[in-house]
Amino acid sequence: MRSTRIAISAAMLGTLALPALSATPASAATVPTAATATPAVSCHNLPPLLYAVHTKAVTIRSKASSKSTALGVLYKSHKFSVSKKSGNWLYITDKTTGVKGWVSGTYVYRDVRMCLD
Repeated sequence: MRSTRIAISAAMLGTLALPALSATPASAATVPTAATATPAVSCHNLPPLLYAVHTKAVTIRSKASSKSTALGVLYKSHKFSVSKKSGNWLYITDKTTGVKGWVSGTYVYRDVRMCLD
């Protein structure tokens, strides 16, 4: 049983070492051409994504506190704009209903852009 484990280990090491032995030396590596170089426009240069509601509904509050008075509800389908931030709270204007107030940044935030370099 021990000899079969040794034989399997040797075979695995051989298959892993074979591509490394057949690789070209660093001095023979090709220089990237303009076609393979990275593009001039990176996704890091793009503007940030828009804010979105990441739950069914969020309570719009009068102050940036969970204990403040509720003014309305911001639903996922509503259009809104963000004008300022305070900690983890966003001051929004719900364009669908006209209500202005604070919502938690836990549920309303920007999506993250995926940059595949």
